[in-house]
Amino acid sequence: MDLRTLQKPLKEQYRADPGSSRITLTAHSSQTDTPVACSVDIGRAIYQAEAHSGVGGPGAAACSGDLLLGALAACAQITCQMVATAMGIPTRSIDVTAEGDLDLRGTLGIAKDVPVGFEQVRLQFAIDAPDATEDQLRALREKAEQYCVVMQTLTQPPSIETAWSVAR
Repeated sequence: MDLRTLQKPLKEQYRADPGSSRITLTAHSSQTDTPVACSVDIGRAIYQAEAHSGVGGPGAAACSGDLLLGALAACAQITCQMVATAMGIPTRSIDVTAEGDLDLRGTLGIAKDVPVGFEQVRLQFAIDAPDATEDQLRALREKAEQYCVVMQTLTQPPSIETAWSVAR
């Protein structure tokens, strides 16, 4: 795949019309027949999500933490692959693993001093690139981390607005 040729018209369009580069992604969740599960529609696929078994969920489907780590791993994976391709860095394989640590006492509200959410997230890149130079690998790391949307969003969080509408 010639990534540069694929992206060239997009880059030209975005340079000429910066407003055309702005997109909005949407995910919508809906209630299911149990309070520990929901369906999540991202417009191209619908996923089932459940509360983690550690907070009373059945544990048969992905929990929201799994989905967050999955989004991070997928974004890091694809970004690294695309950067390696664009830079002409020869790789045999790229694998990414995301792990996160939580203390569920915070989520369950039983320890006020324990935060709700991940306390630490680790992202491991396993690169098999025997013909790549150290300079290429250093540049790959720099650019993959720089352009990973989910990683940058987590390390530099955006403001989050909430709105509630209540039917009576």
